[in-house]
Amino acid sequence: MIKKFLHQIMFIEIVQGLYLTMKHLIIKRPITFQYPHEKRELPDGYRGILVQLRYDDGSEKCVGCSLCEAACPSRCIKVISDEVNGNPLQRYAKEYIFDLSKCVFCAFCVAACPVDALAMSKFYEYSTYNKRDLILNKEKMLQMGDKAFPIRQKRFDITKKHLNIFNLGKKNFPPVHQ
Repeated sequence: MIKKFLHQIMFIEIVQGLYLTMKHLIIKRPITFQYPHEKRELPDGYRGILVQLRYDDGSEKCVGCSLCEAACPSRCIKVISDEVNGNPLQRYAKEYIFDLSKCVFCAFCVAACPVDALAMSKFYEYSTYNKRDLILNKEKMLQMGDKAFPIRQKRFDITKKHLNIFNLGKKNFPPVHQ
């Protein structure tokens, strides 16, 4: 009761507010960014523009399965797949069309991709006067992926095609029965 009364007559909140203001006046630390000249450091989980990735040999990772198209809630991805010449069991994305103006940056397409061919980059500056420039094709997405992720994943070893490639790095695999 007495403490509350002292707070009311001594204007503690006003003193605290003045202390905070004076602290910012005395300490000359910039609070704002000079945006076009200074870039903000983005967190690791930031979801920027969707890009496509390549293997270390330069070949594209996308197999044209269209799972990203099915997972997209805003229907901004269109995949047209085709067979690899001479190998009818292997497919690739003949055309990949991504409408950036419709994307909601949910990353469901990245999660749906079975070969990790898609990634969310940290690009957030992509403005244009023409809305049609926001429709990206496969080549443009691969260029942006090369720029955003310069370190590429190695292609899997084809000689071990009957092993589960995700378990190759594990110790004691395959398990030895005693």
